[in-house]
Amino acid sequence: MRGKLLLLFSLVTTLGFAQNTNEPLAEGELNGVVINAQTDFPLESVHIINLNKVVGTITNQKGEFTINAAVNDTLYLSFLGFKSQKVRVTNDMFKFQPTEIALTELAYALEEVIVRPYQLTGYLEIDVKNLPINNAYQYSISGLSKSYEAGNKNPSAVTKVLGAILNPADLLRNLFGKKPRQMRKLRQMKEDDDIRNLLASKFDRETLTELLQLEKVDIEDILNNCNYSKSFISTANDLQILDAISSCYEEYKVLNRR
Repeated sequence: MRGKLLLLFSLVTTLGFAQNTNEPLAEGELNGVVINAQTDFPLESVHIINLNKVVGTITNQKGEFTINAAVNDTLYLSFLGFKSQKVRVTNDMFKFQPTEIALTELAYALEEVIVRPYQLTGYLEIDVKNLPINNAYQYSISGLSKSYEAGNKNPSAVTKVLGAILNPADLLRNLFGKKPRQMRKLRQMKEDDDIRNLLASKFDRETLTELLQLEKVDIEDILNNCNYSKSFISTANDLQILDAISSCYEEYKVLNRR
């Protein structure tokens, strides 16, 4: 009798464990709150991006946010002056909402800046000869009001992209061809206002590298091979870089089909 009870208990325990391990993965709206790890105060206007679904949102005055997510998705949190953080979504985060996420402040060391003004005489004819001349073509990127430079040739990526297609070993073909899934995110990123607003305020390329799974050097190589100038690559914000990569990739796809 005792043996039968032990066997029954063992079966119940095993079944209960199996039910827990086979628990369906949660999906839907995930609620959370972001706080300062040092003060426990809520953080307003923190950008949260679901890297898998390519959707974004920002926290309100109480540090609260709601975002569409599923278990095993990765959330990327970014806020000026704080260390960016990636969080893997779990079933417990849906069970015990709202999920609390803490961000850590960054410590910056200010460097000395030396300003070197141009030596101007006050005479226009003389001064214009002493100022550096930028021969790069200017062109506009969709969605942005200001024009930007694109190197010293015709302001189009066609010649560079065509070279990538004719040469299978070219960097562009290697990057675009091996990451079609990541490149398809470009259009989704451009259509999400929260992601666009975040990228418009950033210049560090960190969010782009996380979304596209590229290294910063890969982004620079893409833009170099698409005939964008060094000045544009070094001064453009992340939204402008996104539009530039997207434009180059669209031309690449057109030429590649041909």
